[in-house]
Amino acid sequence: MTQPSFDEKRQTKDKTQDELYEVRANAARDISQYAAVAEVEKHTTWFVWLLVACCTISGLLFGYDTGVISGTLVTINGDLGPAELSDGQKEFITSATTLGALLGGLAAGAMSDWTGRRPALGIADIIFVGGALGQAVCHTVWSMIGCRFLIGIGVGVASCIAPLYIQELSPTRMRGRMVVLNVVMITFGQVVAYGIDAGFANVSGGWRWMVGLGTVPAGIQFICLAFLPESPRILIRKGNIEAAHRVLERVYSEATAEQIDLQLQVLRASVQQSIDIANSTTFFERFNSMITVPANRRALIIGCGMQAYQQLCGFNTLMYYSASLFQEIGFNQPTAVGLIISGTNFIFTLFALKYIDIVGRRKIMVFSAPGMVFGLTLASIAFHYMTLHTGGDLVSGASYSRTWSAIVLLSMIIFVASYATGLGNVPWQQGELFGLEVRGIGTSLSTATNWAGNLLIGSTYLSLMAKITPAGAFGFYAGLCLLGWLFCLFCFPETAGLSLEEVQSIFQDGFGIRESQRMRNKKREMKMQQEIQAGRGDA
Repeated sequence: MTQPSFDEKRQTKDKTQDELYEVRANAARDISQYAAVAEVEKHTTWFVWLLVACCTISGLLFGYDTGVISGTLVTINGDLGPAELSDGQKEFITSATTLGALLGGLAAGAMSDWTGRRPALGIADIIFVGGALGQAVCHTVWSMIGCRFLIGIGVGVASCIAPLYIQELSPTRMRGRMVVLNVVMITFGQVVAYGIDAGFANVSGGWRWMVGLGTVPAGIQFICLAFLPESPRILIRKGNIEAAHRVLERVYSEATAEQIDLQLQVLRASVQQSIDIANSTTFFERFNSMITVPANRRALIIGCGMQAYQQLCGFNTLMYYSASLFQEIGFNQPTAVGLIISGTNFIFTLFALKYIDIVGRRKIMVFSAPGMVFGLTLASIAFHYMTLHTGGDLVSGASYSRTWSAIVLLSMIIFVASYATGLGNVPWQQGELFGLEVRGIGTSLSTATNWAGNLLIGSTYLSLMAKITPAGAFGFYAGLCLLGWLFCLFCFPETAGLSLEEVQSIFQDGFGIRESQRMRNKKREMKMQQEIQAGRGDA
């Protein structure tokens, strides 16, 4: 008998959405399943918050590592051999982490489909501890580069799996905020890193403490993971229905037994076709489907496109080189000034935490991206006039106008505030774009795109500043931000309020901008009908 093709299996899965709507629209009886699911999701308990808090330690590690290297590079001095690190050595040290993260992120999603999300995070913690300790005791440039590469693998795995794990355990109405909490911890980690950098800046060998202290949160998370459950979707996929039921009981501890049973029933219906596909196809068939299946291809374009936009805007160059940059333009306490930048990032990420599920992903991106373009353009203009007397280049030891230096700082604050409001958060919602059968693959490819962009920007920033001047470099980043904004306008749909299983269906006939709005309106109408009928029942 001929086996059905991947496309035929995928088409069968699409029918699931219609079945779900029939289930949810069945409100004429005593208790509709949709109402039960909506009711159970209202009971988000302390356990969910503790679970998410533990997962977001991965975000803190991510942020700490990107922030700590800025202060490390200006305080290493001759501890690694050379009296002073060259630009090439600085780029190697910085880019080694990014290359490791690229490889780690590429493997993480598929690995977590096999091991589960929780073990994958544990592996990331072990790698991170080893890399951080290695950095703290190294005495040569190449050993430092090797340890930075190792720690990058851990960061790459964690950056891919933590948002995915959180999304699969979060209620639909709060999924965006839960993932943003991970980004909040990334920015908080950067703030902590800059604070530790400032504290150890004048201590002999203080940079070793800067990098070595990263072992503390990694160790804490590794211990906490022993008490966390696996994603219920992964448990259902592996056929462990009883374990999935126990997880839902812990996550929704205030719900009734009937509500838990109905939640599990709807969840099983939502992912069953994905399970069938995953169990009857090879990894390479599913990987190939990311290109050959139109819905998967569109989701991949959006996931990779948003992650590329996040990196090519140049934000992480500020995280890696802000202390060096502010030192060159005349600030006496460059690490402290860098703390202002990371603090701005943290504060405006809290704004996104509040509004990402209320305003929506698309609107936040459309309205925040122009602020990034403005901030970078202003920085380009400031650098142009600031460096007129030095031929357009930043020259160490030269004196620059305090007014223009202040304008550079202001422009960076505007850019970072806009970035933190939208682009710093939205791309990490990537897991919701993909069906369960390819979610690990899709998030891996998207995360790898992020780190590939990070590698490109981090390894070319200093060279770009030297070749086309600071004004040209920041003008170039402004142009890339403008292109990214246009991409959001024409390709990025709204996913707030849609379940993980519903999001995939909007890509059947296009990029889903209109379809997602239609589906959101339909769900809103169904909810209103449920409330009206519930009110009549009470009367």
